[in-house]
Formats: sequence, structure tokens, C-alpha cells
Amino acid sequence: MENWSIRRIENEDNQAVAKLIRAVFDEMEIPKTGTAYEDPYLDLMFEEYNKPQSVYLVVENEGRIVGCAGIAPLENGSAEICELQKMYFLPETRGLGIGSVMMEKCLQQARDFGFKKCYIETMPFMHAAQKLYKKSGFEYLDAPMGCTGHSSCPVWMLKDLHDRV
Repeated sequence: MENWSIRRIENEDNQAVAKLIRAVFDEMEIPKTGTAYEDPYLDLMFEEYNKPQSVYLVVENEGRIVGCAGIAPLENGSAEICELQKMYFLPETRGLGIGSVMMEKCLQQARDFGFKKCYIETMPFMHAAQKLYKKSGFEYLDAPMGCTGHSSCPVWMLKDLHDRV
């Protein structure tokens, strides 16, 4: 895949982003209950991330959204902790290093917002995602942080944003 770029979400991207996220849930058979699939703003991602200390980025290839991820304050968490949210890629984008570039852009944005740590929740069978998180400096936690509402995500990780990996 050539000619891909990462940019901030725009209002007209809402439908494509929601469709991408739902497609990855279906492809990977991720539970829909207690996960991001149920988030009420899934069809309004531009609006949801058009808030202070929040950003949502999309990977675009030839006018098509093929990946996405965002940073926002951790719900009901410390003001110093953000959450890496809704990081999903279509199959054709995986294994090309695009996730690593997206991760670094998200983490740099989190640092720019002044966050000290970044939290993430994921599924146990999402091995490629966990490999990327570990490579990026995330470490496993024994319990969830904040109150994301994603009760079906039993893997929790945290990264100190001052540690460069």
C-alpha cells in the first residue's frame, strides 16, 4: 500500500470511521457488548474528539479511511492520564509499520497535551496489537483504570510518556 497519510479526523469522515471500526469488530469476532462497539458516539467521532486534550487521527489511502486511533483523557481517571482509544486498521494496512507510525503520532500528541501516562484496554486474542503496545513501551496492569465502560476488555496496559521506546 502506497500513498497513505495520517491526518486529523474531519466531520465527513464519521461514517467511514464507524464502518471501519464495526468491520474490524466483525472480522475479529470481538464482543460487541462491553466494548467500544457500544459507545454511543461511534457514529460521531469527529464531534467526540473535538474537545480539549483530545484528538482522533485517521490513516487515509487514495481517499479511503483504512485505519484510525485517538487520544483523550481517561474517563474518571487522573488528569495526568490519557487513553489511547479506538485504534483499528483494515487488514490491508496491517504488518506495514503504519500502526507504529500511528502509535508514535498519538503518543506525541498525548505528550503535547501534557499527559504523563497513557492507558489502553484491549482483548486477550489481539496479539498483534499487544505486540505493538509492548514495543511502544506499554506494560501490563493487574486491574483496569478509570471507568471506560468497556467491561469486556480484560487486558489493561499503561505507558509512562516520558520513557521513549
